[in-house]
Amino acid sequence: MSKEIISIGLVAKGRLKEQSEKILAKKKLKIFFDQGERELIGRVKGRPDISILFLHAREVLEQLAIGNLDIGISGLDLLKESEINIQKNIKLEKKLNFGYATLILACRNEFIDLFTTLDLDEVADEYKKKNKSLLKIGTKYPNLTREFLYSRGVTNFTITKSLGSTELMCAMNTAQLICDITSTGTTLKQNNLRILNDGEMLKSQACLFSSKKSKNKKGLQSLIKLFSKE
Repeated sequence: MSKEIISIGLVAKGRLKEQSEKILAKKKLKIFFDQGERELIGRVKGRPDISILFLHAREVLEQLAIGNLDIGISGLDLLKESEINIQKNIKLEKKLNFGYATLILACRNEFIDLFTTLDLDEVADEYKKKNKSLLKIGTKYPNLTREFLYSRGVTNFTITKSLGSTELMCAMNTAQLICDITSTGTTLKQNNLRILNDGEMLKSQACLFSSKKSKNKKGLQSLIKLFSKE
């Protein structure tokens, strides 16, 4: 991006988009579009030095890491899931008061002997012996899932990447457990799933991030301070 323009990345859809736009409005940074509200690049009234780009939540982090964005709002869970080379180029500036969710490990209610990760270690061993294959865990968070389970001594499993509705994977028998993000747990219950007693892996929320590659950019620190004020 231009050396003179400060680029801010926001999530393109959903509650994160709405709440992020509210924060900008509260800071007197009113977004407008030249071509209509479906445009993915916006500007800020009275601030020709700022450009707003609307991206997928994961893409916000990727573009921050390579320096194409200077500031971005995305989820803490996605930062923790990111590869190390992405994480090392991003600075967490502030945790924001929205986007709260928890990354959890859940199984179908029919698993009558599975309530903790200690149980899972035994269930996974039995599953491998009986089925001659590893127990499958469906998720969009393979790195965090492996890290969590390995730390608890559970190793006899394989990750099945979720491309959509993770909660359906157990019902479709493409996975025996899932690791997914949840806010209220309602969707899990409605799909006959329950969280393991020690299955809370990460508390997440929306965060303000900056690119370490942009730390010396003119006007950036004053804008970060503006966002950081209550």
